[in-house]
Amino acid sequence: MGKKAFLTGGSRGIGKGIVLGLAKAGYDVAFSYASKKEFAEAVVNQIQEEYGKQAYCFQAFLDQPETANQAFRHAVEWLGGLDLMVNNAGFMIDEPLQDITEENLDRLLTLDFRNFILLMRNAARYMIDHGIKGNIINITSSRAERAYPECGAYCGLKAGLNHAIEAFALDVAPYGIRINNVAPGAIRIRTKEELRLQTKGTAADFFWRPEYEGNTNEVTTDFWDDLGERIPLMRAGLPEDIANAVCFLSSDKASYITGVTLRVDGGLILPGMPENISDLITGGWGNPAARKTE
Repeated sequence: MGKKAFLTGGSRGIGKGIVLGLAKAGYDVAFSYASKKEFAEAVVNQIQEEYGKQAYCFQAFLDQPETANQAFRHAVEWLGGLDLMVNNAGFMIDEPLQDITEENLDRLLTLDFRNFILLMRNAARYMIDHGIKGNIINITSSRAERAYPECGAYCGLKAGLNHAIEAFALDVAPYGIRINNVAPGAIRIRTKEELRLQTKGTAADFFWRPEYEGNTNEVTTDFWDDLGERIPLMRAGLPEDIANAVCFLSSDKASYITGVTLRVDGGLILPGMPENISDLITGGWGNPAARKTE
């Protein structure tokens, strides 16, 4: 019998990459989405056609406190079991301390911290009750290890998750359950085609540029192209990079690894550089011309 995985936020970007990676690795997958039903259904069709695995998508507004438990029950009922829980759905907004609104703070707390813990709890309970030596993996962020302006709440919550799983891993280790985190750096969460089709940006779309407005201009270069030149490994990450990390940590090859946060960022934060292009200084890694190349 194949393994079964539930992932939150699987219709686009990192979540889509992970869902496809798990299906390729042999998992049947249930995943939630908040919007863009057509994107989610396209992922389901791709999984069935390319990998011959079972896939199911359903809408869940995980920024609402009561939704996490309902989503978990729904996914496990459809899957008929659970071997892997992946917490991916999240929300980031750049907002300085003096401008933080209670609405945004509550949304961040619910979506980026509270629901991660509730879904970890639900998965652990299910696995313990059914004698499953399963895996729980959370997608956090390399931003948990650095200070960025206008990012205190988000960075702090991700740092909290990185520390929390060290204790949670001890709680469930006697049952053979492993908990780990994957911390992405700058990952391309929108393709150029998706940027072209997106008619406007929101407060959370840090990659948005005014010239994309109106769905008329071809996107020839974007945030990730520009930033990729300044990352030590010379490119921005792809959703597949995060999927590979998740598949490894959930595999038997990682059977002796628990309570760790695996940073997947191409070396982005090693020099302590900021992610925002406008904030990059002119020296060191912030200046491609300063590099020695062959």
